[in-house]
Amino acid sequence: MAALIKKALINPVLRNNGIHRLQFVRLAAYWNKDWKPGPYPKTDAERIAAAKKYGLLPQDYEPYPDDGLGYGDYPKLPIVSADMKDSLYNWDYPEMKRDFGEPMNTQYDVFTEERLSNARTRFSAKFTLASFLGVLGGFLTLHLLCEYNDWYLRHPWTPPQYPNQGKTHYTFEPVD
Repeated sequence: MAALIKKALINPVLRNNGIHRLQFVRLAAYWNKDWKPGPYPKTDAERIAAAKKYGLLPQDYEPYPDDGLGYGDYPKLPIVSADMKDSLYNWDYPEMKRDFGEPMNTQYDVFTEERLSNARTRFSAKFTLASFLGVLGGFLTLHLLCEYNDWYLRHPWTPPQYPNQGKTHYTFEPVD
């Protein structure tokens, strides 16, 4: 059914004088080289133009140093992981917590929600490690005390108590 609806909706758009034609959408930037950063800005005019290109204020724009890594005029942005961003904000791309046209850090793929985080945690790393080692040490101590000591053999055992003492309850002999 979905295929029929799709065909009914798309075919009138593509039909021109009885001939079906393919339509290609060409964007202003349609190849990887179009999104490639420009050369490293050397003058103030180039710096202001690069800041405008990335939607930043000139005083906020700081390019990566020109050390040959190939970042060019791309801005050096702070690392803000996805879990540091507000989850109740109306994002254009809510699964990535990102707005359209927002410049991304060069290592953005490392700081998505399912990967690394630079968020502040409730407890410090030292406290978390000490808690983990304390609980693990407590269980190890209980194991060593209970497993390798014969405490359970020193407790008196009572004989099993059956109803009707002396009467046989189960036999494995065939019935006569």
